[in-house]
Amino acid sequence: MYSQISPHRASRVDLPGRYGPVAALRATPVGTDLGATALLVPGFTGSKEDFAPLVDPLSDSGLDVVAIDLPGQYESAGPTAEADYRPSVLGEALAELAAKLAAEGRRVLLLGHSFGGLVARGAVFAGAPIAGLTLMSSGAGELPSGERRTALDHSEIIMRELGVEAAQKIAEQSSSRSPKWQNPPERLRALLRDRFLKSAPQSLLGMGAAIRTEPDLVAKLARTLRTAQVPCLVVCGEADDAWSPAGQRDMAERLDADFAVLPGAIHSPNTETPEALLTTLLPTWRAWLTS
Repeated sequence: MYSQISPHRASRVDLPGRYGPVAALRATPVGTDLGATALLVPGFTGSKEDFAPLVDPLSDSGLDVVAIDLPGQYESAGPTAEADYRPSVLGEALAELAAKLAAEGRRVLLLGHSFGGLVARGAVFAGAPIAGLTLMSSGAGELPSGERRTALDHSEIIMRELGVEAAQKIAEQSSSRSPKWQNPPERLRALLRDRFLKSAPQSLLGMGAAIRTEPDLVAKLARTLRTAQVPCLVVCGEADDAWSPAGQRDMAERLDADFAVLPGAIHSPNTETPEALLTTLLPTWRAWLTS
């Protein structure tokens, strides 16, 4: 079973960030060095550990791998105001980090998952020096109506009235009723609980609000990518229950981006079907680096 506790060779490091240390997992290239860094950005309530199943295969392919916690998430320092967790603001901080990685002499391949995809495009708007953009299980704008949107609405009420711990307990109870979440290892359950509780309350509230209000900025992103000559890939699971595959296909067409749907995946191909995800990512990224 692949998950956030999948074994890997990455080291836990702190990178310099706008708000303080950015917690990261970093693995050096193995074999032929492609001269590039894969910068992996998690979604709302996520963390760097979400990319654990990808670390070793990406490293083995010759990539430097950097998976981060967003500012305010889990082990990363963040701003104090909820408004500073909008994708545009977090995108500026991410662009600064991408620039520091590029200054090491490596091309940066930026991947954003879910809310992290909105932040990644914010980084593009902020001038991040990247060689390619991958939007994974992310959308054109705000999270559409559905179970995830309803859960976010409910979670905000609980968090503001009863606190983060109460919201975490309710979220865990809700997850335990899902067929795809049966008898998880206690170590995994503990990690997911710990990272939720250690995330800054303002980050949970700010990101939660942002993901429900973000406008459709695909036309602007298409113009920015075209001007900078940065290629783009949109990839999602065939059963994505956040932004629909049809909606993500439409986004890819508007971006003139490559598009891939992964069988067997829902909203997190990185932990659900990492092998299938890698068969899409690696050939595409190699093509970008050699073009």
